[in-house]
Order: sequence, then C-alpha cells, then structure tokens
Amino acid sequence: MPSRRSDLGRPSPDGFVASSGRSAPRFGGGEGKRSYPRLREAAGLEIGGATRMKPPDPIPGPAADRDPVQAPPARERSSLSLEGLHGSVAVPPPAAGFWSQWKVFVGPALLVSVGYMDPGNWGTDLAAGARFRYELLWVIALASLMAIFMQVIAARLGVATGKDLAQACRDWYPGWTRWPSWILCEAAIGACDLAEVLGSAVALNLLFHIPLLWAVVITAADVLLLLALQRLGMRTIEAIVLLLVGTIATCYFLEIFVLPPTAPHFGEVARALVSPGFRHPGTVYLAIGIVGATVMPHNLYLHSALVQSRRYQRDDASIRTAIRLNTIDSTVALTVAFFVNAAILVLAAMVFHGHDSVQVGGETVQFGADADWIRVAYLTLAPLLGTAAASVLFAVALLAAGQSSTITGTLAGQVVMEGFMRWRLQPWVRRVITRALAVLPAVVIIGIRGDSSVTDLLTLSQVVLALQLPFAMFPLLHFTSSRTRMGKWRNGWLLLAFGWGSALVITALDLYGLPDSVSTAWRIITGP
Repeated sequence: MPSRRSDLGRPSPDGFVASSGRSAPRFGGGEGKRSYPRLREAAGLEIGGATRMKPPDPIPGPAADRDPVQAPPARERSSLSLEGLHGSVAVPPPAAGFWSQWKVFVGPALLVSVGYMDPGNWGTDLAAGARFRYELLWVIALASLMAIFMQVIAARLGVATGKDLAQACRDWYPGWTRWPSWILCEAAIGACDLAEVLGSAVALNLLFHIPLLWAVVITAADVLLLLALQRLGMRTIEAIVLLLVGTIATCYFLEIFVLPPTAPHFGEVARALVSPGFRHPGTVYLAIGIVGATVMPHNLYLHSALVQSRRYQRDDASIRTAIRLNTIDSTVALTVAFFVNAAILVLAAMVFHGHDSVQVGGETVQFGADADWIRVAYLTLAPLLGTAAASVLFAVALLAAGQSSTITGTLAGQVVMEGFMRWRLQPWVRRVITRALAVLPAVVIIGIRGDSSVTDLLTLSQVVLALQLPFAMFPLLHFTSSRTRMGKWRNGWLLLAFGWGSALVITALDLYGLPDSVSTAWRIITGP
C-alpha cells in the first residue's frame, strides 16, 4: 500500500519517523542512505526501516547535570538565583567607559552592607564603647576587613560560576547535606530577622511611645513594603536601601561632628585602631560578640545571588570586569558600614564611658554590663548632650537600620530556600512565614518577661548567627579555592590567605566562646 505523503517525516508518538523505503537525493544527488551515512548517523539512529530521533544534547548548567537526558529551557530558567531579578540590569559595553560600567555594578554590596549595621550590631558596639572606650575599635576594624574579604569571595563565586552559594552546595555536595544546610541557614536568617524586628520595634516605641509588644506586632506589616518594592525591580530596591543607609550615616555624622559635646579626639581614635590588645577583663567576650555581629552568614548566600542581577556577557573580558567592579563595590560599601559601626562605638565612648548612671526625669538610669544599651542610649543622649535632637537622630537611625535589614533578610531567605530545596513561594508568602517566625518568639518572651528582655533577645540572635557562620564560610572557600569549580577564576594567593585566615580566626573565636554562648542562650530561653 502506498504511504500517504502527509505522514512522511512526521514523528509518531513512540519517537520514530515514518520512512517511505527510499531516500530522496540530498545535497545534489545520490541516495542519502548510501552516500551520507555519517550525516544520517549524526541526525538520528536508524533502526530497521525507521529513524529514531536522537534526543538533543542537554543544556549546560545545574539542571543538565541532574538530568542527563534533556534539560529544556524552561527548566533551566527555573534554577536561576532570584529569578525575577536575575539579569534584570543591563551592563553597558566596555566602550562606554569605566564610570558608566561602575555605576551599573553599584548596588549588590550596598544591600549586603546593611546586614553589617543592623540593630544586632548596635548593642555590642554601644556596650564596647561605654565600658572600654576605644579599646575595642580595632576589633571592629578587623571584623570589617574580614567581612570585606568574605563578601568579595562570595561575589566572585556568583560571577564566575553563575550559581549562588546555596545552589553550589546543592549541586556539588552530597544530597543528604541539603536539609541540614537549609535548616541552619533558615535559623540564621530567623535570628537576624529577630534583631531587625526588635530594632524597629524599639525605635517605634522610643519615637511614638507605642508599647513594645504592640510595636513588635506592627513591624510585621513591613511585608507589604517589601512586596511593593520587589514589584518595582532591582534598582528601586537598591535606591530605597541607599536612602536608608544614607539616613543612618547622616544621623551619626550629625551626632559626632555637629553636636559639640561629642567631638572625639581623633588622635586617640587613630591610636586605638593600631593598638590591638585585650587589656581589661570582659573584653575578649565582647570582642567575640562584635565579630559574630559583624560577619553575617546569610549575606554570603545573598551576595553570590545579587551579583547575578547584572546582565553581562560570559566571555573572559566581561567576567573579569564584573569581578573587578564587584570587588570595588564590596570594598566601598563595607567601608561605609565600618564607619557606621565605629561611629556607634565612638559615640558611646564619648557619652557613657566613665559614668555609672545619669538622672533622667527624676529617675536614675544605671550603666552596667547587663544594661539595655539601645534604650539607655536613647534615654540619656538628650540630657547628656543637652539637646533633644540627639535622641531623635539615634532612634531614626535605628528605625532605618531595622527596615533596611528586613529587605535583605527576606531576599536571603528566598535565595537559600530556592537554592537548597528548589521550593518556590510567592514573595509575600515567604515574607509572612519569615516574619512570623521572628515575631512569635519576640512576642512570647516580651509578653512574659517584659521590655527588659530586649537585650537578651538581641544576644540570642547574635549567638545563633555566630554558631552558623562556619557552615557558610567553609563551603564558600572550598568552592572558590577549587580550579575544578572556578577554573581560571579561582581565588588568588591573597584571597586564599585572608579568606582561610578569616574563617579560622572566626571559628576559633566561636569555639572559645561556645560554652558561654550556649549557657547564655539556654538562660534566655528558659528564663531567669
């Protein structure tokens, strides 16, 4: 029976293509089957009188590595970091010049830097300045330097591999590590979010006299803010965070340089930066808190994803430019964060050091090792400096710090959930879950133990962050030190030395303070 022409060459459901039993001449003559066997072999596999279509080669990338048969484009797109923001910012060509390209790359490190000046840092910085004057200023400088190296390495991973740290851990480590790694990351993000909730709530309480318990509940409403910002795109988010960081920096500039009573002796400050040492009891424990509050584990995951929001070519020259400009961006942004943290310590040293208490409205506010330094600072800055603006500026900066950190905390949660588990949630759902996990313990502990528990909760959040940090640093350094994973973009000797050195120092400090950290956390959870 003659076959119908319409059926010829059409693949059937079983993947075969019907053949008429003869081959049409190809490329100018001759029978295709006899004259061009290699062409036929490259196009498909001949079985009897039919040709089985050969599956297309898998698309390179993480999805292809997991599915050797086929990785369709849609599946490949689903594995992108921060899919809605990925590649959303176009990079001008090299002919546009250095400044045009640099302006486009400014932003990811700014988002990361807010984690280094969030409310969790304020308590340790205020306590260090009030108790030991400038003695621990060098610890802030060292912690900031270590943070710069770790964030530069995280950005390098994202640019060179096209993966964020969570995706790299999922794809390059055994499958059993995904759940514990994800749970540890979520614990760190929840701890950071707890500090942000408390910071924003305390600021609302101080500025508007809202009861702290209700202020904590109100902070949950910022889910609407983040949802609106994510709809507006990456550059809008970066602009809002820049405004908030600028607010923090401006408030502290006014506190230190404009208000006369707080003008520091800069020679003494400079000597403290270059004179490391622990000269008084209690400085080592507080130094561990400063380091734990400065280097944030979830920021390593976030930064490796945010750098992929820039749409650049994948040739060597473009990758080299992207790495260089992200390195500059990280250095500048985290240097600003260092100056903010240093300003907090200097302010506390100028105002509180050498005082045991101060009279405020007929009441005595005590300065002690267990003081709620954020609340103490707000209550005493105005009477000590002789102007109400001092306390208002402090509270506004605190509110800006809490709100800017909550944006990056949610983005980090999205990165680790999608990277480790491939779970995708609507941004508002993700935000509600994360915020609820942070608000619930704050509401319970504050409701039971009152406003005095704020310092304990901040301490608990920093303990959790410090304990989780090595689980983010060592995989990052493992991947970026590997020529197999990074190729020619692996860490050079400088990044290798400072990266591994920083990780070992931080881990040693964590282990040294582990007994005290665990006992402190247990005391906070179980109550006095």
